[in-house]
Amino acid sequence: MRSFLFVPADSDKKLSKAADAGADALILDLEDSVAPSNKTTARAMARDYLMSAGAGGPKICVRMNALDTPLWRDDLEAVVPHRPYAILIPKTLSGDCVRQVSAALAEIEADAGLPAEGVRLFCVATETPASLFSLGTYAGASPRLFGLTWGAEDLAAALGARSNKNDAGGYTDPYRLARTLTLLGAVAAGVMPIDGVYKDFRDEAGLEREAREAARDGFTAKMAIHPAQVPVINRVFTPSEEDVAHARAVVEAFDKAGDVGVVALDGVMLDIPHLKQARALIARAEAGKPAD
Repeated sequence: MRSFLFVPADSDKKLSKAADAGADALILDLEDSVAPSNKTTARAMARDYLMSAGAGGPKICVRMNALDTPLWRDDLEAVVPHRPYAILIPKTLSGDCVRQVSAALAEIEADAGLPAEGVRLFCVATETPASLFSLGTYAGASPRLFGLTWGAEDLAAALGARSNKNDAGGYTDPYRLARTLTLLGAVAAGVMPIDGVYKDFRDEAGLEREAREAARDGFTAKMAIHPAQVPVINRVFTPSEEDVAHARAVVEAFDKAGDVGVVALDGVMLDIPHLKQARALIARAEAGKPAD
């Protein structure tokens, strides 16, 4: 998966357009994009969308309300029996939050007669100051966990910041730290590192620049807040033919050399980390191919 598109769950218009946006996954949002007065309606609309979604489209995820609200358990009770691909947990503080939601999912799945651990989990893991000190705790939190992403807006609000961007439009140090720790925490946990949203959906050049920086650093997917962002994200996070060809050449060079730690390719010395990178890139390219 390369692209995750947020869709307010209480908007018929946006829900109807979302499936055609080309995103690998849709996130039906019950949290920040839904007014408090509309939470019940959004929950029912998310349930109905899950019931009507056909096979072969994007994976359908649901962002529940945060664990420090009284809403989250009702969110899960409404949508989990209809088998979303995953639940996105906002504002997690540590791996304990994943364990708490995973236990609730297990109860709901059992009551609904669903297979155990059929619904997966991922998290927005940097939305409070305390959460930045716990990004090493997600490893082993739950077999359901498949990804971590980060968010700058709630963190800025929690910090009382005037802005999370500098004069050049880049994130300032607290948010760069949150991004970096998310990448490290995800890889340490063996799950997908997913880059956060780019707010200005009209700025395609800025989105592409940020997405390329994320892919360069090791993120394998990115969040979108508007359908127009999806093609850019998909393009950036899809390995190019040249990238795949080079990765295959690296693997072939090691295969031909036998049991060695270093090989030379086109005048460049490559070692085992390069081989691991090449194999990972090939795997991502193969996973992104359309089915025959």
